Amino acid sequence: MTSTIEQFTDASATTLLRFATAGSVDDGKSTLVGRLLHDSKSILTDTLEAVEAVSAQRGQDTPDLALLTDGLRAEREQGITIDVAYRYFATARRRFILADTPGHVQYTRNMVTGASTADLAVVLVDARNGVIEQTRRHAAVAALLRVPHVVLAVNKMDLVGYEESVFASIAEEFTAYASDLGVPEITAIPISALAGDNVVEPSAHMDWYGGPTVLEHLETVPVSHDLTACPARFPVQYVIRPQTAEHPDYRGYAGQIASGVLRVGEPVTVLPSGRISVIAGIDALGESVDIAWAPQSVTVRLKDDIDISRGDLIAPSASAPATTQDVEATVCHVADQPLSVGARVLIKHTTRTVKAIVKEIPSRLTLDDLSQHPNPGQLVANDIGRVVVRTAEPLALDAYADSRRTGSFLLIDPADGTTLAAGMVGESFASQAETTIQADEEGWDF
Repeated sequence: MTSTIEQFTDASATTLLRFATAGSVDDGKSTLVGRLLHDSKSILTDTLEAVEAVSAQRGQDTPDLALLTDGLRAEREQGITIDVAYRYFATARRRFILADTPGHVQYTRNMVTGASTADLAVVLVDARNGVIEQTRRHAAVAALLRVPHVVLAVNKMDLVGYEESVFASIAEEFTAYASDLGVPEITAIPISALAGDNVVEPSAHMDWYGGPTVLEHLETVPVSHDLTACPARFPVQYVIRPQTAEHPDYRGYAGQIASGVLRVGEPVTVLPSGRISVIAGIDALGESVDIAWAPQSVTVRLKDDIDISRGDLIAPSASAPATTQDVEATVCHVADQPLSVGARVLIKHTTRTVKAIVKEIPSRLTLDDLSQHPNPGQLVANDIGRVVVRTAEPLALDAYADSRRTGSFLLIDPADGTTLAAGMVGESFASQAETTIQADEEGWDF
């Protein structure tokens, strides 16, 4: 059965790549994506004809490939990307899910959405401008989200005479910065998205560059989707109790395995209650199985009748995570309204949502020099900072470095459901003594 798991994960790793593009305004992200789709023959004829028609109406001699991704009317009219545009395409070597993210500073939060599930991020830089603040911001977001591979695409090389020295200087500066952030792998590629140099086909103007094209790198970069190597985590999404004549005593817990492998007969702990039981059965696609692994959706049956509901977490007893009510994490603030110390929020972790209070905002990251601005008091849209949150009920959290799924959470405005921030749990939790917060008229008594 282990070989079956290995075959499953190996197949995933060699056939699918999720990647996101990012960069400052007018760096050419949408043009790069359009060039990838066009030159890899991944767009329909009628779509290309529509782009050619719009481009002709604007007086352009060649198709504006950026129109292939800028789908909103406001994007087309302003010539910018506002929303995250997802595109799906494939070559003979690999399938791709691409997230084209905005370049404006006020839309940096959209990159968090696009890069949160990415295996690779393509960060574009205008060769004329070099590394700017927004470039550093995108590198920081990629590092915080633990994106394992980053491609620096130095675009518009045609506008700097295809000079090697320009590319080398930008690549050196970005690599040093991203390495300090902890990005594990950085690949720099000189390109011209408009002319097609080093995007799909090698450039005839840069014989000094001997590395891969963008598409070649995307097709060959090693990507691991082996979620089975991590400890098993099973967030309960729904409790199934048919109570029919055929199944009078059936009680199953349905959900998607976030990581690891579950086996029948394995001792498990239910969190946050800490109750212990044994897996009596696993149902997948209407059949009983002896083993299941991430990211399968299954129904788990336990030997003991335990009070379990949506939001509980089932994990092997030998590797169950600790629970805590003090959460220390790095967050990317994505809402228009500020996040302040003392704010009442909801924290959503996997399938569990609980009340919480922001106890501290110890620091805000300054992207120019990676320094921490202490005690800013609040975070505003697109800020990246550290927070300490006290929850009403215990949460079973992993470090984000160990698990992107069970180490992440959202902070939500309880008044209207607005997402305030996306959080990544740090290496350790806040080590603070138990603190009792007095109850108020709204019942936030934790």
